[in-house]
Amino acid sequence: MRIDQIKVIRKNLKLQKPYAIAGRIIDDVENICLTIQLENGIIGYGAANPAPEVVGESPIEAEEVLNKWVLPLLKGRDIREFLGLIREFQQLIPNNPGALAALDIALHDAYGQWAKMPVVDIYGKHFDELPTSVTIGIMNVEDTLKEAVNFFNDKFTVFKIKTGDDPVSDVLRIKALRENFGDGVTLRVDANQGYSPEDLSYFLNETAHQNIELIEQPFKVGRESDLLVYPESIRRTFCADESLKSTQSVFPWLIEKPFGIFNIKLMKCGGILNAMDIGRIAELAGISLFWGCNDESCISITAALHAAFANKNTKYIDLDGSFDLGEDFVKGGFYVKEGKMGIYKDRFGLGFINDEL
Repeated sequence: MRIDQIKVIRKNLKLQKPYAIAGRIIDDVENICLTIQLENGIIGYGAANPAPEVVGESPIEAEEVLNKWVLPLLKGRDIREFLGLIREFQQLIPNNPGALAALDIALHDAYGQWAKMPVVDIYGKHFDELPTSVTIGIMNVEDTLKEAVNFFNDKFTVFKIKTGDDPVSDVLRIKALRENFGDGVTLRVDANQGYSPEDLSYFLNETAHQNIELIEQPFKVGRESDLLVYPESIRRTFCADESLKSTQSVFPWLIEKPFGIFNIKLMKCGGILNAMDIGRIAELAGISLFWGCNDESCISITAALHAAFANKNTKYIDLDGSFDLGEDFVKGGFYVKEGKMGIYKDRFGLGFINDEL
């Protein structure tokens, strides 16, 4: 079955409200959408929103790479060879994970629809549903509690708290959340590389009894070995995020293990196939998986959910990246029920609904 038409669209999907992380405000959510139409009319959807500060690629650069290098070589190829096609383009554009992710996702979606199976079933499903965390940006204690109450009223009970600007304020927010919600919620922390060793030690000491589930990327990229001074029981809660960009990046951490958790984002590693490679390596090394995202279309969020459910050492998901978008390219893909995310068992490919693209 040949690939007949390919199209790339870049669009700012807009956030309903901006939020703060360590060092900056997020208010722009430009995404690209790649569609692959087969000769029988099936359309596969892929999308990407790479973070330039993490991977050195912007959505506009991903769009340019797709138009220049991918479209001319992809048209006319056989969708049954989709895995080989992904590997081929991994070699051709290795430094463009956003472009690769959009391509990889679209090919998986088109193949799944052609083969009449959900994408997760290509690899084997281990989960039906998992609770997702929802993100609370850096704000004062009062606003943090208001945001948390709104989420809790919507049946979300796993909160990811953005930290890293001021450890003293961070501690106050964590303690306020635990005091107000008790053990009824799970607390995760994402420092976005914002802590110094002194900051992290202070934060850990002051929150030792607050039952924090995990801490994402406390130190800047390149300082991973500095985490080795902490006992193994603490390092098991450290989660690699910005440091984990590719399959190759994980190899130095497999023996000494500064991180006990790997945060896999399709926008960093280049799509589902590379994510599955990282997941298998982590499984063999006894490292848990955390599936994260940027502010993304439900297209790439759904793809990450399929990949997460296909890895048996998946333990955490943080796939709320499309919840606050003002618009999107398609609908469907996943559902959210009482804080848990799941995929539709009776839909093929990634299961989107769309009448416009």
